[in-house]
Amino acid sequence: MAKIPSHIMRDAKSRDFRPSVRIGKSGLSDTVFDEIRQQLGSRSLVKIKVNKGLFEREQRSAVWAQIAEQTNSTLVLQRGNIGVLWRS
Repeated sequence: MAKIPSHIMRDAKSRDFRPSVRIGKSGLSDTVFDEIRQQLGSRSLVKIKVNKGLFEREQRSAVWAQIAEQTNSTLVLQRGNIGVLWRS
């Protein structure tokens, strides 16, 4: 796993940084992965919000790991149903 620069962590934790991808009741579809990849192509950080109740608390870490792997990115931050991905 790549070392995450401090400015990336700071940006990821910023309250002004709003989610740009929402994962709804259709779940982890190819469309969602394509959207995340597209956004990572145009900027380095993407914040994702998963609708409440979509995944159990125990599943979340595995879900974030899968999203990061599928989009060739690094999970920088995970808090509840919010995750921030970074592509260096």
